[in-house]
Amino acid sequence: MTSTTDANAGANTGADSGAASPAGDPGPRDATGPAHAAPDGYGALRAQLATLTTEAFRPELAEIDRLPTLEIARIMNGEDATVPAAVAERLPQIAAAIDATAERRARGGRLIYAGAGTAGRLGVLDASECPPTFNTDPSEVVGLIAGGPSAMVTAVEGAEDSKELAAADLRALELTADDTVVGISASGRTPYAIGAVEHARAQGALTIGLSCNAGSALGSAAEHGLEVVVGPELLTGSTRLKAGTAQKLVLNMLSTLTMIRLGKTYGNLMVDVRASNEKLRARSRHIVSLATGASDAEIEAALAATDGEVKNAILVLLGQVDGPTAARLLTEADGHLRAALTAVRPA
Repeated sequence: MTSTTDANAGANTGADSGAASPAGDPGPRDATGPAHAAPDGYGALRAQLATLTTEAFRPELAEIDRLPTLEIARIMNGEDATVPAAVAERLPQIAAAIDATAERRARGGRLIYAGAGTAGRLGVLDASECPPTFNTDPSEVVGLIAGGPSAMVTAVEGAEDSKELAAADLRALELTADDTVVGISASGRTPYAIGAVEHARAQGALTIGLSCNAGSALGSAAEHGLEVVVGPELLTGSTRLKAGTAQKLVLNMLSTLTMIRLGKTYGNLMVDVRASNEKLRARSRHIVSLATGASDAEIEAALAATDGEVKNAILVLLGQVDGPTAARLLTEADGHLRAALTAVRPA
């Protein structure tokens, strides 16, 4: 789904969270003066940012710093409570993007996130959680952040202002038409995110633009524009707050539901979990127990026969097959446990 572009949302320069004015500069007094007349040279950009919901100033909170801490916490909690409703308004568009992503992933395509600052970090976080949760290879879900890995902890000046940098990062991944690229930007105007989507779309890849402003340039550039409008922030322009929460919720849906569609779960059980530490090894046994009702001894035997693969062990127990047969059946079923079980015990 492609969003309609607002006339003021298409410029492609500056920071996602807005450029700060020099100390003592109050900025434009009204909308009648020419934007280019600002003495700091950022008049046009400041005028553009002034049109964005994520940058809006809330005068009713102008003295929030004078309130008791508990009252500020209550206000912030109330603000956060509005985010799920904003996400809910976009569920049909989110679901369509997930189905399209799952179709590409089933063909061997990758899920690639691209963003700057908080948005980029959220993409990297979601990508990094997929291997232990769904036993995916790290190359299957990738997070790109403007400025590279060091930008996860330290801002890289100017990196987010470059469309060309995003295209170069995607070329380094040898992008294919089976891949899905998700540009993430709270404002919907970050050049790095837009550049990633534009380059990916030109290569025939599926594109998704996740932002928190209606009529965004990012939403317009993408095949699926997901614009979750959460309104102005508690702290003016601090889009790591509600906007960041909204982006995290949508990314949770995008990766998790895609993996469900790919057969990475059995019901609501993480049957592809990678047991890489003691907690996950205990969890894997609990999952096998919940799925099969088998005894501890039976579970240990099944896991031993399947090199610790939870999904295979469940098939061994429920399908009454040996380890190699379970592996073959799952391969033939493209990893879908329900389909493999149907092959050995038809309804």
